Amino acid sequence: MAQKPLQVKLIPYTIESIVDTTNETPKGINLIQAPSIWEDSNQGEGIVIAVIDTGIETDHPDLKDQIIGGRNFTSDHNGDPGVFEDNNGHGTHVSGTIAASLNNKGVVGVAPKAKILSLKVLTGEGSGDYEWIINAINYAVEWRGPQKERVRVISMSLGGPEDVPELHKAIQNAVNKDVSVVVAAGNEGDDREDTFEFAYPGSYNEVIQVGAVDSNLKLAPFTNTNDEVDLVAPGIEVVSTYLEHKYASLSGTSMATPHVAGAIALLINLSEKEFGRPLIEAEIYAQLVKRTLPIGYRKSSEGNGFLVLNLVEKIHDIINVARINASEN
Repeated sequence: MAQKPLQVKLIPYTIESIVDTTNETPKGINLIQAPSIWEDSNQGEGIVIAVIDTGIETDHPDLKDQIIGGRNFTSDHNGDPGVFEDNNGHGTHVSGTIAASLNNKGVVGVAPKAKILSLKVLTGEGSGDYEWIINAINYAVEWRGPQKERVRVISMSLGGPEDVPELHKAIQNAVNKDVSVVVAAGNEGDDREDTFEFAYPGSYNEVIQVGAVDSNLKLAPFTNTNDEVDLVAPGIEVVSTYLEHKYASLSGTSMATPHVAGAIALLINLSEKEFGRPLIEAEIYAQLVKRTLPIGYRKSSEGNGFLVLNLVEKIHDIINVARINASEN
């Protein structure tokens, strides 16, 4: 494939604050009810998520035990494929939301026992070549771990204005190989539900496109709206891991995306245990969607709704109460 200009960029994000230390379960983790299914999902243990981003801070205390491997596809670090250190901060933040370890300090991720395969495709400035991203997607699909683990989820908080057929083909191949591809909707939104904004790869039908809401489930003014949005997740003032062993509060659809990527890791374990067999990507997507709650916006804004991981269990409880009441009457 011919080399293309540096056209893919990080989904823009806002740094709200940076702190040296913290000890908390971030608000978004609780908001999507991740801890309520940790026991039944074994906290995502055994699931590998490829984070295609700016790399990862490999010695961050909340992340160092979560990294199963990585690769650099960029010109950073003298183009050394073995050095995938994050020199931006974005990839480290996203990775923490997915799988920061439950070590009673710092923060915890949605799936604290899942593993991260960190694929660096964006430079410290936050831009990259389409070819780097395509190669990383293909690498993630073919990758096998020391115990023959394979990638089950790809998380990408990046985008560009162009529909590149080779990128679309790589994503279709990943989904056909039963890898869920979770992508940020983009932050070009104009705070209007009746106008659409499209970014790629978010607008491809095959990906799981994630929009952002705040902690009150109010749609973020910047979140892209279009006819391919699948669901929304917390994306305002999200606290997670950051460079120099620090922690940062960031806002953007970039921050909503890893909540969903981590959630899929939990749902794979939960659902495959229930069904007693491996599930294909479409089945995993169905399990995700049935744990979304409509919150009153257009489908082009919220898709199927807000992610609530214990929604099915809550519905069962309501039905059981109704049964008991009916039998008593």
